[in-house]
Amino acid sequence: MNKTLALFIGCFLLPVAAAIAVLKFDLAPTSTTNYGRFLEHEVVLPLKSEDKMWSIVLNVPSRCDAVCDVQRENAEQLKVALGKHSQKVSVVLLEEPNSVQSNGTLVPGAFYLVDKHGLVVLEYLYQPNPESNRLVLKGLLKDMKKLLNYARSK
Repeated sequence: MNKTLALFIGCFLLPVAAAIAVLKFDLAPTSTTNYGRFLEHEVVLPLKSEDKMWSIVLNVPSRCDAVCDVQRENAEQLKVALGKHSQKVSVVLLEEPNSVQSNGTLVPGAFYLVDKHGLVVLEYLYQPNPESNRLVLKGLLKDMKKLLNYARSK
């Protein structure tokens, strides 16, 4: 067998063997670079975003007391914190009751990252500790900037 054929076969078999080893021995990385939590079920919200690429949605049901008041203030701060990205991102308060909220899929007082088609991508739960909640919102902004940078590079 000549060297070119052996090199060609080796270049094909080595990645396949590595992929099989990763799957068989569960060597896949478990960490992620996002700060939010991916939803387990697909949720689509009836949002009307004309020219906005992404939406930050705050779930504010009728029975949400102090948590929602704090998160409403945080939503106002998020609008300011978006800065130059505010043309591409809308901050929406989801207050009207709908079927998504009534079946308990969305957590009251939580922020959600939603694409322009209404698909909920990431969830950011409210933390009672103000410092922890600030870190959650900071992570939301970092995730948003990553998504906007990725969309710009496409």
